[in-house]
Order: sequence, then C-alpha cells, then structure tokens
Amino acid sequence: MPDASSTPITDPDRRPRIVIIGGGFAGATAAKALERRLRSAEIHLLSAENHLTYNPLLPEVVGASVLPGHVVAPLRQMVRRAKVHQVQVTGIDTEARRVHFRNSSEGGHLDYDHLVLACGSRANLHMIPGMAEHTLPLKTVGDALYLRNRVIARLEDAELTENPTLRRWLKTFVVIGGGFSGVEVAGEISDFLTESRRWYRHSQLEPARVVIVHGGPHLLPELPERLGRFTERKLSRHGGVEVRLGTRSEAIDAQGVTLNKGSRIDAGTVVSTIGTTANRLIDALPADKERGRLRVEADMSVPGLPGVWAIGDCAAVPNSRADGAPCPPTAQFALRQGPQLAANIARHERDEPTRAFGYQPKGLMSAIGHNRAVARVYGI
Repeated sequence: MPDASSTPITDPDRRPRIVIIGGGFAGATAAKALERRLRSAEIHLLSAENHLTYNPLLPEVVGASVLPGHVVAPLRQMVRRAKVHQVQVTGIDTEARRVHFRNSSEGGHLDYDHLVLACGSRANLHMIPGMAEHTLPLKTVGDALYLRNRVIARLEDAELTENPTLRRWLKTFVVIGGGFSGVEVAGEISDFLTESRRWYRHSQLEPARVVIVHGGPHLLPELPERLGRFTERKLSRHGGVEVRLGTRSEAIDAQGVTLNKGSRIDAGTVVSTIGTTANRLIDALPADKERGRLRVEADMSVPGLPGVWAIGDCAAVPNSRADGAPCPPTAQFALRQGPQLAANIARHERDEPTRAFGYQPKGLMSAIGHNRAVARVYGI
C-alpha cells in the first residue's frame, strides 16, 4: 500500500527519531515492537503516567477484589531502549515536526521523524447538567481508589447516623451507563456491600441500593441481546441490583439524579461510565475527525500530516478484516494495532509498501458480579 506518511530517511548515519504520545495499550505495545523492528531508531515514549493501566480491571479495584498494583505495569520495565518521559504534552507543531511538553518543573520539546498518536480519549463529563460536579468517573487507578474510599466512607457514615432518611441516601449508589464498565462496577459495588454487611450491623436497618440507569433496551449493547437480558436477571436476582432500562439521566445534583421519565433517585454516590470525547491534542490537529477520533488511512497514517500516525482509542482505524469498518476502541484492538504500526514504520524506513491493519477479534467478556461473567467467543 502506498504511504504518504513521510519521506524516508535516506542518510544511513542518521537515527530516525520516533515520538510516541500515550502510554496505554496502543502506545506501549508500539514502543516495544519498534524496539525490535528498528534497532537503530531513537524512540521516545511520552505519557502523563509512568505506568500502563489495565483499565478493564478498574471495577475490580473498586470492589477490592484486585489490588491496585496488579492493574498497572511500569513503562520503564516494559521497554528497554525507549526513553520514557512522564510529561504533559502541551502542543504539536506538525509543520515543524515538533512536540511540546511540560513536566512538574520545566518545559521542553522533541523533534520527530515519525509521530505516533496513541493518546486515547478522555471522559466527557458535560453530557448531562451537573455531571462534572456531582459524578465520579472511572478512568484511572486514582478514580477507582477514590470511588472505593467513597463507598467505605458512606458505609461508615450510615453506621453512625440515627436518621433513616439520611441512611438510605448514604447507602444508595447510582451507576449511569449499562455497558461493560457500568455493569462491572455495579456488580463490584454490590458484592462489596454484601460482603461488608457483618461489619456494619447498625446500618443494616436500611438496605443498600445499587441502581444502573441505562438508556438502551438491554444491558451490554456490545453483546447479543440475550446476554444482556441474562446479565440483567443475574444482577437483579443474585446481586440485588436495580436496572432501569430505556431511562436517561436529565440532571444530576448533590442529592441525586433526575430521570427523563419524571422520576428521581436520591443517592449519595453517582458513578458515570458513559461519555468519552476526543483528547484535546486530537481536537487541535488540522486533520479530519470521525466522531472525535482521527480519521486515518488503512495503514494507520494520518492523511495530510506527513510523518504522523495514529492508533488506539484516538484513531478511527479501518479494519481490513471487517470491510474497512472502524475498529472499536477496545484494548483487544489497541494491543494489535501497536505491533502492526511498528511493522509499517519499519517498512516505511526501508522504502517498502506499508500494509493495511487487519484483525479478527477473539470475543468479548464482562464480569457481572458474584463470580459470574458473560462472554461471546467467536468461532465457537
């Protein structure tokens, strides 16, 4: 496949410099693969955190079924030759081929021959009035620990109060969104509350309440409807989780959630698992976007920006094994895009044709609490 990404470096004595923005699944695997593919390259990995976070396990951190240290991997232990920079990227000058960044004490910049954008997406906390001020996101280990501590604090307060109305409010937890993250965090909170009952005997005068508010007709829209219905039954029957389907949140305040059907849930804790938006770096680039993601060629190069490539959640990567449909923003695809991108950059440096990205997913799985899970495994 022809590649308009950049002009190959022809000086044999010059080491190509590759700058990767983002230390998630896509960026970290790209760095590791580039170390093998281009041993002469100078590789820089820029990330706001010095570790990779395994986001699918963040709900388990909330429920204390997995320790925080078990869902992170230090980037410096993952790569050998690439230089890791824990910085905030402040700007990209695609004309000068330069990335500007800042750490806690000073600013700096790096010029690049190839720039790999793997900066992911960010939570959109402005979809619903009051969402930014009164909901808790679940994007980082810090978010998971904060939510876990909030649950514990609510239980402690409920144990001490003599006010039954306040106790009910403290022990009501609303999760907005019935996708993978929403279902998993609701199941984990429910399990945590169940296992904590014997330690909070006084507060058991008022039962704990976990509610999922989901706008769709069934939970887990990424899976077949029958699995969504099965999940709803198991959460309700074994976990005591209330599921509100076909229901949207219209407003959120310090006391709870107002729903579109005219009802209201008073809750001491509201968790948001819906809404992502483009990374600010992606927003600022003079390139075409597709629903907030960079539109890229089949080989993952960004059209119109020489030397720039994009993978992971921030890019709408066409999947050649799905008739060119954009890849879903999941870890399963990001883990494959990194190595295939590294191979394309290596081909580019050898002045060889690049190849289209293609991957057939293995399946999808979601934990639903009480040591249960649902899955769709392809090929069976």
